[in-house]
Amino acid sequence: VSAGGVAGESALLAALNAARTGQMHDIVATIQAEQDAIIRSEHKSVLVVQGGPGTGKTAVALHRAAFLLYTYRRQLAKSGVLIVGPNSTFLDYIGQVLPSLGETGVLLSTIGDLYPGVRASVEDSLEAGAIKGSLGMIEVLKKAVRDRQEIPTTPIPLVFDTYRLTLDRKTVTRARGRARSSRRPHNLARPIFVSAVVDALADQLASIIGANLVDGGNLLSRDDIDDIRAEMRADRDITAAIDSLWPQLSPQQVLAELFASRERLASAAPELDEDQRALLLRPSATRVFSAADAPLLDELAELLGVDDAAERERVARQWRKQIADAQGALDILTGSAPQDLEDELDPEILMAYDLIDADQLAQRQSRSSHETTAERAAGDRTWTYGHVIVDEAQELSEMAWRMLMRRIPNRWMTLVGDTAQTGDPAGSSSWQRILEPYVANRWKEAELTVNYRTPAEIMEIAHAVLAKIDPHQVPPRSVRESGFTPWVRNVDADGLLEAVHGALAAEDGPGLTAVIVPHDLAAQWAHLRSDSVRVSTVKDVKGLEFDSVLLVEPTAIVAESPRGLNDLYVALTRATQRLGVLHTGELPEALAALVAPARL
Repeated sequence: VSAGGVAGESALLAALNAARTGQMHDIVATIQAEQDAIIRSEHKSVLVVQGGPGTGKTAVALHRAAFLLYTYRRQLAKSGVLIVGPNSTFLDYIGQVLPSLGETGVLLSTIGDLYPGVRASVEDSLEAGAIKGSLGMIEVLKKAVRDRQEIPTTPIPLVFDTYRLTLDRKTVTRARGRARSSRRPHNLARPIFVSAVVDALADQLASIIGANLVDGGNLLSRDDIDDIRAEMRADRDITAAIDSLWPQLSPQQVLAELFASRERLASAAPELDEDQRALLLRPSATRVFSAADAPLLDELAELLGVDDAAERERVARQWRKQIADAQGALDILTGSAPQDLEDELDPEILMAYDLIDADQLAQRQSRSSHETTAERAAGDRTWTYGHVIVDEAQELSEMAWRMLMRRIPNRWMTLVGDTAQTGDPAGSSSWQRILEPYVANRWKEAELTVNYRTPAEIMEIAHAVLAKIDPHQVPPRSVRESGFTPWVRNVDADGLLEAVHGALAAEDGPGLTAVIVPHDLAAQWAHLRSDSVRVSTVKDVKGLEFDSVLLVEPTAIVAESPRGLNDLYVALTRATQRLGVLHTGELPEALAALVAPARL
């Protein structure tokens, strides 16, 4: 075994050769010089950590989080640190590391779970995910919201206080124009629309009443008109008519109803062809969402706005009550002090009520009952973090970046990833293209060059795949050999599952084995899962590592995605010890160097 002169060789190699348990362990003793320089970087904009498989990107990201939380504790204690991972399995994997480093003030989330109150529970096709992740969805969502600001095709008859009124196309068009010209989000512009409609109906009523008078005058004073407007706002029929034309909307409602209707999709997304729109359709307007929907919900929240006047009044009432309660407590404390004692006290001696007033006491009580910073941040869509760390950052779509950037206006971020491992069709192969719209050239790239995880025997096979993806990218240098030669075996389709059983039975060492399969086999082979065996697609093993990897049908994995070779590269580089490949058809050309074992 050659460690290539790395620091702390014995501790590092012990960690690398130890059996995997499904959770990441603290790796303080194995941090290397190039990693430590990145961890302690004082760059205050976007720091991109580009690193190939096994270079310790995740370890660097987590230790950087701990370093920043310690160094900038006062700043980050209030705003918090957000760590975004590729999937929930990955978050479980790293979940114990920061506590072991002494840090707990961090929110861990996937992009799909970052929108408060929504959990990604369905999975999009690759094609649908690519459409949803593109910036073209911004115009689709804008049009979907504007489509909810309707003009009646025929006049709407209304009866108010026995008088017959009409809400016609001209009145609504004017009201809509006034609301739109405010440039406020939909829900915040709605009061303008409501006022314009009610004003028009009140004027219409005044004209009717005036026309019924013998002298053609008007018995209604300005106060009378104001009373009529107030009554109209509370009138059930008028309210229903207004709601049908400019409803109060939630992001979940708009998105669910958009994807449930061919007509709404055709109107909002005319630039998509019929087949593309069909990919977005769901059978009903049930509010279940995918990971790719979360950025769309976030965009809709911006377009709709939140009319929180009622909530602000509730909070104000609650605060007034807290102050009253605090004042009551101080009054009791003041009244409980014996008068003769107060008379005898030195005037320099201060009582409790001399040191604090009701407002300060209420604030202290409020703070003491608050949730942690991370808990408050998780429930607040408008929360802005002090620092954001993204693992597997190359997988984020353009819409996901918009969502994320709203949460970090200071643009102080650490992004770790490898553009050669981008598997999502909506992901990126260029850091410059993604970051330039947000930070121009104010970002810095640091590269990790040493592969600590993947043994040289496996990386020799993976290098051939990397050359197909990007012949200009330099692969990371492996620091060790495992002593196990990667193997390949061609079997009949009917014997594939039996061959998998045989390969698993041959694994006589401790630790974890990943059976990485195409999507259609993941559910079929779920029965193979155990404490030591995972059956997963490439997407679900991103960022993870295993003692052994059994790669099944690599040609099918490549064919599943426009970035199938990237997925193959990811799958090959998950193992710390052993790699085997089973296939029923032709192998991808990039795996030509694999040889069949003398025996399985």
